[in-house]
Order: sequence, then structure tokens, then C-alpha cells
Amino acid sequence: MKIKRLERMRDSQRAYHRKCQWVMEDGIYAPHSYAGTQPDALSWWDDVGLILGDRRVMVWWVHPRQRYADEIEEQAWLEAGEPPREGGLFGNAKPNYKCVGRSRKKIVSYTTQPTQGELRQYYDKLSHIIKRLQHDGIDFYVKPSWHRERLPWGTGVSLVAPLEVRSEEELKNVADLARQLLRNETTLAQEFRNYHYGKDQWLAESINRLDSKDRSSNE
Repeated sequence: MKIKRLERMRDSQRAYHRKCQWVMEDGIYAPHSYAGTQPDALSWWDDVGLILGDRRVMVWWVHPRQRYADEIEEQAWLEAGEPPREGGLFGNAKPNYKCVGRSRKKIVSYTTQPTQGELRQYYDKLSHIIKRLQHDGIDFYVKPSWHRERLPWGTGVSLVAPLEVRSEEELKNVADLARQLLRNETTLAQEFRNYHYGKDQWLAESINRLDSKDRSSNE
């Protein structure tokens, strides 16, 4: 039995694709340029579009190392604690008023802005923690995963997979994998059997990450 809501969404997706065409090459829509990307560079994330059943699919792909790097920053924020906030009654406090009657108002509280020195100290501390965690690694593991989302204009696919993307030719691998997953022709368990990304992989790539930063700073 057909579900009317899904049928309406499919019609909307096809109509949107007919009205707003992508500029595609070799069967994919590549929104980013790879000019200047080194063939041995580490990949982090990318986007790619494809057409499946007269409907567009947008794939938002990230490498597991990007998820790992994101977790490092999350843990760093937790370790650094809350940033300086407004509040208190000191220094150049600003009064906050409340109307009392038609023509009077009274002070109900004070707020103060954190000083530039306080903010600088906090973000210096945060930066130091991030660098330490990046150097030492953290106990965190990332496995391949994917999630499909039905949208009015098409299908969105969030994909975490250990692929390297440094050219449009390699970007096609991401599109091909997403297409096969959507068609139930494969699974991530089959493609990346027993794969996980963790501290060992992160530390093993440390030299390559430094090389990539040096290249970027010299360009």
C-alpha cells in the first residue's frame, strides 16, 4: 500500500530536480575544487551529489579522523570549563532596569563584560588543551556509519567512511558507495569489515598531519 505522504514527497523531489538542475560531470555534482590538493594529503570531509531515480541525493561525507578530531575538541571544551560570562557586581558593571509604574524604573541587577584579558587567558588555556590532546590522543573509537534523511528537495545521506578524497575521481568513490547503500547492494560492515579509527590510527598519522599543515602554510 502506498503512503500518501511519501508519494507527495517523492513528487516534490522529482519536481525540484527538474526545475533546479545541477551542473554535473561524470555523473556527479562536485561543489568543491581540488586545485592544489596534494595526491597524498589526508582527507577530512567533502560533499557530493548524484541522481537516483530522477531524484537528487546529497552526500555529506566525513572521514573517521574528522569525527575523532571533533571529539578531541569536545573533550577540550569540557576540560577547559565554562568560558567567562557576564554577571556579578564589580568593575565597570552595567545596571539593568525594570519599569516601575508609568515613569519610574529601578535597578534589578548588574552585568559585567569579561575583560579581554580574561577571554584571552581562557582561549589560550583551551588552545593548550586541544594541542595536548591532539599530541597524546584520546580513548575514542569511530566506526563507519551512515544515515538517510528524506527532504522535500531530495535525499540527504550522512556518511562516515574511511575513504580518501583528493580529486573528483576519488569523490566518485563516495558517490558510488552511497548509491550502493541506498540500493541495499552493500553494507558498511561488508565494505569495511572490523574497521575502527582510534588513538593508534590518530597517532600513526601525526607526521602526515604536520606535513599537511606545513604545505598549507607555504601555499
